[in-house]
Parts: sequence; structure tokens; C-alpha cells
Amino acid sequence: MALAIDLSGRVALVTGGSRGLGRVDALTLARAGADVAVADVLLESDTSAAESLGILAQAAVAQGMVHTEETVDEIRSLGRRAMAVRCDVTDRVQVDDAVGQVVAELGSVDILVNNAGTLDHVAQFADQRPDLWERDLRVNLTGAFNCAQAVWPHLRERGWGRIVNMASVAGTLGGFGQASYSTTKSGILGLTKTLAMEGGRHGITCNAIVPGIIGTEAFHMANPAMNERIAARTVFKRPGEPQDVANAIAWLCSDLAAYVTGVELNVSGGVELFVF
Repeated sequence: MALAIDLSGRVALVTGGSRGLGRVDALTLARAGADVAVADVLLESDTSAAESLGILAQAAVAQGMVHTEETVDEIRSLGRRAMAVRCDVTDRVQVDDAVGQVVAELGSVDILVNNAGTLDHVAQFADQRPDLWERDLRVNLTGAFNCAQAVWPHLRERGWGRIVNMASVAGTLGGFGQASYSTTKSGILGLTKTLAMEGGRHGITCNAIVPGIIGTEAFHMANPAMNERIAARTVFKRPGEPQDVANAIAWLCSDLAAYVTGVELNVSGGVELFVF
């Protein structure tokens, strides 16, 4: 008998849902039956926040790659409830307010996908900028902490919850020229395991996805020669697709993965293996 991923009756909050992995994650959870709140610091109707953000955010606005409200419309077309929430994950007041909005409008929060992140600080260690180091810690690590802590009481009250944190092979293998990014992604793994241990008694699982090179908008904006070099390290000699990551997340959020917690799930095409 085939087993289906069924998230009917669940409410998911996906951060960084405007584009890339977050957008595909939100749509995939909706196709599996969940109602979805799409949270992002950027909305099509108000992109003024981009001026204070990194290069990738500014490029996303300039190139029309902000799809927060569009994603919500697509989810609603599937017959699911959905809402867009503007939220800076580094601002705890905004995070608490966003979670409150989701609970008020959609009735609960059952699933949190911590996808919001920065990865535009690329420089060898001696040239890493202290201000961007601090920014990356705030967004990639403290942001995940803020969101998880904000939804935690709701998950405990319901006796059921799923938290999926977005790590990276840069966090397990290191990243040349990515000291701040790789450090934050390594920290995500420690947070994941701790939440798994503390959440189990309340019916909450917490797992981390460890993507390798994935064909998102950010990937296509990077150096093609470097992309080709990294893809050659994979077993498949190609980048993965955002849907590959989203499928793994949907499974972790379902009852099919009820006994899976605290894991680092590589969705990396084997880039961490000794490939030659």
C-alpha cells in the first residue's frame, strides 16, 4: 500500500518564503494539505526594507524576484488558506507579532520551517567584515532561535509540532570564503539537536536539512565556473533542485517521520562523499 504525505489540518509557517527554497517549500507543504503562512522581510507591495539589507535582497527586488504575496495567491488557488506576513527574523518583537497574526488568522502554528537566511558575505577569513559577521549571526542563527521560541508554546499546547531548520554542507564541511555563513549553519545543527531533545516529551520533532548546491536564484547569480566546480563534486555531477529539498521537508513534517528527530538530513547529491 502506498503511503502519502498528508498535512491536512496543519498550519505551517515558512520564513524566507519569498523566493528560492522557501517559496518551493511553502508551495509543497500546501500541496500536501497544509495551510501556510509565508513570512519574509520583503513583500511585493512594500519592498522598502531591501535598502537596508544585503546585495542579494536588493538584487531580488531589482530583478523582480520577490514573490511573497504571489506565493500566497498560488497556495489559495490550491484550496488552502494562506497569508503573507512581513517579518524580520532578527527582530523578536516582529517575530512574536507575526506568530500572533498567524495564530489569529489561521488558528494555530503546527509547523515551522526556518528558511530565512543570508549567504552573500563571501570573503576569505582575513577580509571578513565584522558587521556582516554579526548580521549573519543575527539572521541565520538568532533568527531561527527567535522563530522557534515564538512558536514553542503553541506547539507544546497542541502536543504536536514540527520544526525544520535549514543548515548547509558549509556547516558540516566548512566553506572556503564563508566563515560567517558556515559558522551559523554549524550552530543551527546544535540548536536542532537541543530542540529535538527538549521537544520530544511534548510531541515536537526538530530536524535539520543539510542542502548542498541547489539550483536556486542565488545559485544562478553566482560564478558559473565555481558552480560547475562544486557540481562536479557531487555523485550526480549536477546541482539539486529546490523541489528535492522541499520533498524532504514535507516528509519530515508528516506523521510518516513521527519517530525521526534530531537528524541532519543531507539533500546534497553526495557532495560530502569522497567523489572522484
